[in-house]
Amino acid sequence: MRTDLIRKTVLTAAGIAATAGGIAVPAIAVQAAPAEKAVATASVQADRRAAGERQLDVRYEAQPNFYYCGPAAARNALSVQGKAISVDAMAKEMGTTEDGTDSINDITPVLNKETGKADAYRSVEIKTGKADDGQTDKLRGDVVRTVDSGRAVVANIAGTSTDIDGGVHSFEGGHYISVVGYRDNGGIVRIADSANPDQASYEVTVDNLADWTATRGYATS
Repeated sequence: MRTDLIRKTVLTAAGIAATAGGIAVPAIAVQAAPAEKAVATASVQADRRAAGERQLDVRYEAQPNFYYCGPAAARNALSVQGKAISVDAMAKEMGTTEDGTDSINDITPVLNKETGKADAYRSVEIKTGKADDGQTDKLRGDVVRTVDSGRAVVANIAGTSTDIDGGVHSFEGGHYISVVGYRDNGGIVRIADSANPDQASYEVTVDNLADWTATRGYATS
């Protein structure tokens, strides 16, 4: 993880297209007047849901050091709800130290507190070394339901995974990421990753995400 570079990027439709080549919102929707933009964005989101996809707007921020991935993932996840909370405040609430954030169970209560609902999020563990079909299908459903409710999933991952463009993402010691969108009815999910702003956003299959989360867990609505 890079500790010497912090960059704030708006991962809205325009920001993702610029940084990750990725999401198809017409430029006119971004450039239009506020009222027109809201109508156009709502129309695009409705079309996406009908096509089995949805993308949330993330106010992305990279983590400032190697052990703040938990607070940063939670902060990026909460940004889709329009909340701007410092990673230092998140870290304090989670008990994060230089050893990191212990588990997803330290993330979930903070997401609930900051969302303003005691039951907005719950923790789901994948205790096996590799996710089975049932666990993968549950993760897919959880991502779709959570994103459709306007919230992001936070996942605690470990190991190496490959995104759909062939990029390799390796976190052998563990890491936290936000899941901020999906397509193909949840078969492919979009990640906001605080580790490296040059790879702030990418897509992985839900099967790869489930295996990446195995032995750990995720926070979902």
